[in-house]
Amino acid sequence: MKKPLLITLIILAVLLLIPAVSLIRWAFQEKKPIDVVILDKTVPTLDRLGHRSFVYTLTNARFVRDDKGGSYSAARDYYGFEPLRPVREKQFRKKDFRLTELIELADNNDALYYADTYGVFFNDWYQGIKKTRRSRKLYGGLNNNDYLLLVEMKRRDKLVILEYNTFDYPTAGLEKFKTEELIGVSSTGWMGQYYKSLDTVSQHAVPAWMPVLYRKQYGEPWTFTKSGVVLLKDNSIIVLEEGKHLTASLPVIRTNSTDAGKFGVPESVTFTNSFDIIDPGQNKVISEFVLNTTPAGDTLLLANEMKAVFPAVTQEPLVQRTYYFAGDFANNDIPFWTARLRNIQKGGKAFLYSDNQNDPRRFFWLYYKPLITNIFSEYQAETAGK
Repeated sequence: MKKPLLITLIILAVLLLIPAVSLIRWAFQEKKPIDVVILDKTVPTLDRLGHRSFVYTLTNARFVRDDKGGSYSAARDYYGFEPLRPVREKQFRKKDFRLTELIELADNNDALYYADTYGVFFNDWYQGIKKTRRSRKLYGGLNNNDYLLLVEMKRRDKLVILEYNTFDYPTAGLEKFKTEELIGVSSTGWMGQYYKSLDTVSQHAVPAWMPVLYRKQYGEPWTFTKSGVVLLKDNSIIVLEEGKHLTASLPVIRTNSTDAGKFGVPESVTFTNSFDIIDPGQNKVISEFVLNTTPAGDTLLLANEMKAVFPAVTQEPLVQRTYYFAGDFANNDIPFWTARLRNIQKGGKAFLYSDNQNDPRRFFWLYYKPLITNIFSEYQAETAGK
């Protein structure tokens, strides 16, 4: 056998051996039984991005369903909006909590994760329709049964995690009020999103309705072309553009050194998904969003009773088992096939994310994944034997 061919075969064997060993090591990890109720009402496609990275994290850390000991499935193990195959027929099913099963769900489950309650709208589901800001809702919003399950889980001191937009549109006013009162967090009504380009004709253009809303509010044309952050509340819009209102356009999640060490997260990481601005009340703020504003940006925020720093993750201060994530944390496009590889983040870092501080992939691997893993590990350790 020729030497170049032999070297090639050896390299291929090593490349195949590494993931095989990693898979075996993952399979022989101790299983950690925990029953989790997952709710995701925003599932317009079969990839289920709204909760897939949460299931990935459970799977990789070897958290399993207590009844059968199997790993969680992003396709099956959730409540909410379920697209049915074949997708071209546009059929779907609503998997809701029934009032008669709430007590049983609370008794038989250890944790509750509301990944996304926003829902699916007509324009999201039926492609090719002219996009408007808000089309007719097909399904979505936190309802009374969702709220009652929260009550029952908290009453039993179970682990509860809620994400961005839990109690805002299209959730009805009564459910919004009751949920805010229950968890001690209130919404200001403001939501934000980073845009790589604010130019209306770029590849990453903002939605067409934003310039229309801006002109209606300010009586001026939309002239923004750089990257930036757009803030929205009802029919109000604020645009923060890099160079004028921001020194750096990417929002940052900042965590103090104590909590960073406790949850295994970095003290600073950039964030590109949607977020909402909340009042944490008496809850402990574990992490906070930071907008890198200029004096002009601060003035614009102050005129709308906002600041450049606001909560990103809060924790209920007494029992410390209720968390609110004020960002679309679980929405990450990650290679799910790596979920069953142990220490994939160390061995495969080169193709997972880069050392560039502005790489949006860093958020999942450096912040979300360790945060979820440590929250669940701590809860399981506290409740072991109960």
